Amino acid sequence: MPTKRKKLSTHEERRRFGQSRRDEVSRVSQGDWTPKRRDFGVVDWLRKAQRGRLSKLLPIKFARMAASPFGFFRGAVPVMAADLSKLPNTGIHAQICGDAHVRNLGAYAGPDGGLIFDINDFDEAIRGPWEWDVKRMAASLVLAGREANNTEKECKEAVLAFARSYREAMREFCQMPVLELARYQIFRHLNISPVLSVLRKAERSTPKHNLDRLTVRHDGKYRFREQKPLQFHLPRRTAAEIVAGLRDYVETLLPERQHWFAQYHVEDVAFRVVGTGSVGVRDYIVLMFGRTSNDPLFIQIKEEDASAYAPYCPQSRVLMNQGQRTALGQRAMQVQSDIFLGWTAIAGRDFLVRQLRDYKAGIENEDLEGNGLVQYGRVCGELLSKGHARSGDSCAISGYLGNSDKFDKAMVDFGVAYADQSTKDFDEFTRAIRVGKVPAAPAASPAAKQNHRRTKT
Repeated sequence: MPTKRKKLSTHEERRRFGQSRRDEVSRVSQGDWTPKRRDFGVVDWLRKAQRGRLSKLLPIKFARMAASPFGFFRGAVPVMAADLSKLPNTGIHAQICGDAHVRNLGAYAGPDGGLIFDINDFDEAIRGPWEWDVKRMAASLVLAGREANNTEKECKEAVLAFARSYREAMREFCQMPVLELARYQIFRHLNISPVLSVLRKAERSTPKHNLDRLTVRHDGKYRFREQKPLQFHLPRRTAAEIVAGLRDYVETLLPERQHWFAQYHVEDVAFRVVGTGSVGVRDYIVLMFGRTSNDPLFIQIKEEDASAYAPYCPQSRVLMNQGQRTALGQRAMQVQSDIFLGWTAIAGRDFLVRQLRDYKAGIENEDLEGNGLVQYGRVCGELLSKGHARSGDSCAISGYLGNSDKFDKAMVDFGVAYADQSTKDFDEFTRAIRVGKVPAAPAASPAAKQNHRRTKT
């Protein structure tokens, strides 16, 4: 629970309050992790978390999780949410994305058409302790670094660079005028090698390029490619319900954006399987056209469940559309968001609505080799710090972090310890697949475990 306190008016009062939280949770202790706090079995917990999802698609999700320890980590947010809830926290809350890991940052087109690099996944967004995001990102840097065949030393250096970047950026944000922080966009990292690689890929992900990749021309009309079980068409009645859901969605947009959206018409609707953690939710894609076939618009309508952190953040249990929760979390953490970001409800289920593949691209293993991992860690730290500063109390967080590297080193300890824990959980998970306790698609055979790259010695 966040700590109740009187309203603090000055930078110094808020900074001192954050500093006082060290008496409850020391910075060094933030590096502690032990599985002894767990009161649940990983496999059973994960199976429980899939309730309400499309069971026929879960073997695909479990196959993707079984590809590597990092793949498992990406699909196991409910496990880490439960683990984090049992650790002491500062009680200083901000908007958290909830699934902060290296693959959940990427490029996308801003309202002005320029490319932006920022956090871009908010399915688990909620208001909660800021350090939960930091700890998840720290563990992800170790797991992704190992998967990219980096040494343990390189992985630790990346986490240290990440935590230092987060802390130093938060100190800077604490001193900014409110409106300057609200408008603050980070550009200097756009020339950093790993990010530059992503931006180059994003430049190629044009609407026309996506039209060629995702659709085929039949009888003079464009139709989504049939690629079962990953992409396929729906019964007409279901497709009609999805299109009808766009009417309520439009009301969540700003008036001028409603005008722009109204100039497009629906051409085709399909179901699409995306990601790792999201596999099993209802995810629809809609092809629309403006005045000509040279003006395609791809819309994604993605089902949103309650955040995995909701049971541990009772103050955030606001009765709202879960797509709205996701969209508002995104708007809170990003300076610029998708112009068509909104939400709707279809057949009693909640959905986030946004553009699909609008100049979007993400990081790959080859971008995270060697010094690329350290460089990327610095970027992750500054961007995550910006998101928390925009939505929380930057001075209180900065006061807690201080000027020393105690917290930075603690995140290295936590990142390594929790990455090791996730690897053990991965081994338990793949054993459950081998004995038939967890259903997985053929790609998740026991040999799948051998497909991920181990750490260099």
